[in-house]
Amino acid sequence: MASDHPVVRLGDYVDACLGKMLDAQKNRGELHPYLGNSNVRWGSFELEALSTMRFEDHEEERYGIRDGDLIVCEGGEPGRCAIWRGNAPMKIQKALHRVRTKAGLDNYFLYYWFLRAGRTGELEPFFTGTTIKHLTGKALAELRIPLPPIDLQREAARVLRSLDEKIDLNRRISQTLEAMAQAIFKSWFVDFDPVKAKIAAKTEGRDPLRAAMSAISGKAEAELDALPPEAFEQLAATAALFPDEMQASELGEIPKGWAFKSLADIAQFASGKIEVSALTEDLYISTENMLENRAGITRASSLPSVATVPSFKAGHILVSNIRPYFKKIWTARFDGGRSPDVLAFEPIDYLWAEFAYNLMYQDAFFEFMTRTAKGAKMPRGDKDAIMGWRFPCPGGHLMIAFSETVRPNYAHIESLNSQNKSVSELRDTLLPKLLSGELAVAEVDA
Repeated sequence: MASDHPVVRLGDYVDACLGKMLDAQKNRGELHPYLGNSNVRWGSFELEALSTMRFEDHEEERYGIRDGDLIVCEGGEPGRCAIWRGNAPMKIQKALHRVRTKAGLDNYFLYYWFLRAGRTGELEPFFTGTTIKHLTGKALAELRIPLPPIDLQREAARVLRSLDEKIDLNRRISQTLEAMAQAIFKSWFVDFDPVKAKIAAKTEGRDPLRAAMSAISGKAEAELDALPPEAFEQLAATAALFPDEMQASELGEIPKGWAFKSLADIAQFASGKIEVSALTEDLYISTENMLENRAGITRASSLPSVATVPSFKAGHILVSNIRPYFKKIWTARFDGGRSPDVLAFEPIDYLWAEFAYNLMYQDAFFEFMTRTAKGAKMPRGDKDAIMGWRFPCPGGHLMIAFSETVRPNYAHIESLNSQNKSVSELRDTLLPKLLSGELAVAEVDA
């Protein structure tokens, strides 16, 4: 039971330090990448476009991190932390605590304790400040944590880690499926590979249709005849939708018969309102709980204090309109409510919904949003400009063919997301019980 475990002062069981102040102009030494507050997620790190700072030789050890270090955010959301894995050289900036456990305290047990304490509000009394609250090094040392025997700590952490590893594996599979869909989109509608294959085949006296089939399937032409009859016929039907010529346009060469169209030709802004009282944190999408770099969404931390918000429906494409360079986009898998700063696009024809999503997923779309945005400190996309964004558009049959091709990917992703939700709920139920000793690991394994 929880009362059987001693409660100890954290500072007696860890070595901790804050990162380096941002004073790069005053320092000598080599430039090194470093982690800041925004690079630490709940249990993971965002490592794209890291900033660099100069560190002198004597600062290498003080501000460097190594495998197994717990990195805790000094400000912002209490409890946000992650464990650094691997030996890639990395430093930390002042916004972070580097915490190394001593004998008697398992680093993953402490990590899960921070996650739980952040959610329960247990950490908030230790944060100081008014506008932005901070967890000072002194306050971190004074935290009180339960200390079961080390073997029980490790066993509890093992169970929780196994659930997190399942979630992470599903996420990586989802990312692979997403990347596969994007690769097909780029091949068909950006690089025009099937069209170029037909053109080359005509020049060389080969069958243009089979050349396009090879480009679409990734198989050599000699392998096509080994396909099952239904798969062969479907592949041939898709390849037939691509022209065998290019044509000039005001924005460069595009496949013959295609035209530059605007986003408004394939999607419209969704309308509608929903009562906030009808929502939960799982059904509300704001720019805060949309993830950067097209990584989807997380659960909202709270609901807005207004009566109604704009609604969205399953199948709508949601895009954060604030700071579009963060590239936040998600296809809704359920009905819900959203912040006014989250745009909802409704495909004009749901048969090409996956085409519309993959089109807006492109860097070119977010670069256009950023270029035409209004405002300096908090740029927002211009809704009129967004709907005027132009792209080379194929015929409707080809958009439908693409959507049908990648739809199984997104069905699988949805299944994996559903699994992750169940596993996350199980982990969150077990976490406080395992940490406190209310539930024995043997009972979970059984």
